[in-house]
Amino acid sequence: MRTKEKEEGCELPGVWSAYGRLLQHLRRQAGLSQQRLGEAIGYSMEQVASVEQGRRPAKAAFTTAADRVLEARGALEVLQDEVDRAKLPRFFRNFALIEAEVVSRFSYDPLLIPGLLQTEGYARAVFAGHCPPLNEEIIDQHTEARLSRQKLLSRVPLAELSFIISEEALRNPVGDAEVMRGQWQHLLEVGELRNVEVQVMPAGPGFHAGLNGPFVVVESREHRQLGYIESQEVGCVVSDSAEVSAFGLRYGKLRSQALNGVESARLIKRLLGEA
Repeated sequence: MRTKEKEEGCELPGVWSAYGRLLQHLRRQAGLSQQRLGEAIGYSMEQVASVEQGRRPAKAAFTTAADRVLEARGALEVLQDEVDRAKLPRFFRNFALIEAEVVSRFSYDPLLIPGLLQTEGYARAVFAGHCPPLNEEIIDQHTEARLSRQKLLSRVPLAELSFIISEEALRNPVGDAEVMRGQWQHLLEVGELRNVEVQVMPAGPGFHAGLNGPFVVVESREHRQLGYIESQEVGCVVSDSAEVSAFGLRYGKLRSQALNGVESARLIKRLLGEA
């Protein structure tokens, strides 16, 4: 039986190999050795070799520099989103494909700050606390992929995004005090974007529509609504129309029960002042 660690650490995504073969082809066409390409883009020969062999994924800066030096006309850059998406945990990759193209995304998060709003420090602390432990390379990859997903916040055309976060998630100290201060400040900044609404579900309101757990409701470019639920590293895309409709009803109820945007920002500022 394969362990999850083996799945995450050993069976490397095919897109990394495909990217590596293309990079090698372009490098050879340009008449450059791995050493010379590395010097031209600011990476070591070993790093270039690892990317060409599909053992490590290219970072965006690597791709931008290599595309320019090799005069690839975007041939490498067009693969970067797929390379980044393959850094995500396996259970989440299918939904990540859907998420990247949505016209709207509404989510309720009772336990943690949602990934689309996490700072690098907060995301890294989440992955560092994983059980069983992840190695540093996997933590780096998952963190990079999570930050790459945040392109959705400013993607053109803009997506309509709504986040309801429990007060308990805001107060839960993930990382040190500096990480939490940075995370709260980031929430205030993102909440000012005209396509983003951040609401806080205050602690102790009694029963509310989110007590069954976190969920996401999205609308695709074809105006099809889908749901997504996740627990203990098992993710499920929900397509049944009746079930998705129930998600939508619950989310509407949650929006009415949560603090509005101004009140939510005021609570987050209070947390910053107390820190």
